[in-house]
Amino acid sequence: MVASGEGQRLVMAGGGTSWLDIALYLIARHAGVDLAMQTARLNLIDWHDVGQQPFARLASARQTADAIVADAQAWLATHYRETSPVARVVQASGLPERSFKRRFKQATGMAPLEYVHALRIEQAKELLESSEQPIELVAEAVGYEDAGFFSRLFRRAVRLSPAQYRKRFGSLRAALVDDRAVEPTPRDARARPTRRAADRPRGAGR
Repeated sequence: MVASGEGQRLVMAGGGTSWLDIALYLIARHAGVDLAMQTARLNLIDWHDVGQQPFARLASARQTADAIVADAQAWLATHYRETSPVARVVQASGLPERSFKRRFKQATGMAPLEYVHALRIEQAKELLESSEQPIELVAEAVGYEDAGFFSRLFRRAVRLSPAQYRKRFGSLRAALVDDRAVEPTPRDARARPTRRAADRPRGAGR
């Protein structure tokens, strides 16, 4: 959410549920913080103080206009965990390093190393959401030997530490999985007794 303009009168937000932040902001601004807090408590509203970065995902669609870049993306998608993946993909492209990096950034909007970090962070999010692996093992699984470096990089990209991300989104995933596990079976999906051959009407199966 962003407030700008003369007297901060222009208030903008981009996320689908960010209107909740705007509502609380306007209530606090025009009716007082206490009323805004009461509204948040009554409606179970969680203020998105870290912005939209924790919810962001790397677009899965590859850029295909440049065949060399598309091939590089396809290779990196399965080899980003390896040591020095950028050097290897540059070598495989057959281009001078400078030319490759320029073409890659022009096509994807990111430098090759930045792209690799983004792929690793995306996989780390999945592991943090779906497993209880220690942060050190998550870092190693996505290609980082130094867990401290991984944690700093993760916080810079996501604006949450790995532990904070796991607490926020891992618990959400667990709750959704539990809810699905106890979901009642629709009436139409209940098993119906199967008629024996002798009980079937004459002509059935002919």
